[in-house]
Amino acid sequence: MSKIDLKKENKEFYYPSTREVAVVDVPEMKFLMIDGQGDPNTSQEYKDAMETIFPVSYKTKFISKKEKSQDYVVMPLEGLWWTDNMEEFTIADKNSWKWTVMIRQPPVVNDSLIDKAVKELEKKKNLPSLSKLRLETFKEGSSIQIMHIGPYGEAEGPAVGKLHEFIENKGYQLRGKHHEIYISDLRRTKPEKLKTVIRQPFK
Repeated sequence: MSKIDLKKENKEFYYPSTREVAVVDVPEMKFLMIDGQGDPNTSQEYKDAMETIFPVSYKTKFISKKEKSQDYVVMPLEGLWWTDNMEEFTIADKNSWKWTVMIRQPPVVNDSLIDKAVKELEKKKNLPSLSKLRLETFKEGSSIQIMHIGPYGEAEGPAVGKLHEFIENKGYQLRGKHHEIYISDLRRTKPEKLKTVIRQPFK
């Protein structure tokens, strides 16, 4: 049985340069998503989202392998981050942040598979953000991105600055939400070695 790895099939979206800004046209993709608000480091809502989206993603993979004979690599966590007034979007006030956490799903995954995964999981564990969980397509379109190596937060500043400088120099405008893709497993990777794709849509 072959195993799909969308990171390898779509390398241009997950492994940009650490030095140069890359322009990409991100097509429609399918995601499990949960919306919320608050500081991801302290928010119970964010913790609940993590305790829901990961178990459902992995259980769906196992059901797909068993029932559809289609195995795949579970994709990394992604996050959309914003505030109502993006001029006030700052790490100094993370409590005002709004976010969407999401994990990309392969084409084989549909609502039926997700429902089966949820029903099996509910027999054994609590899924605190289940009412907020949804399977949805998302098309980002024209975007720029760069790979950041190191801790989250302030350390990402230079990488974000490169993106914004590129957009300004080209005469483009910011569009959409600040997007991060957490390539590394936070549980197994030292902070200084974390890999994060930082992406910004533009118009």
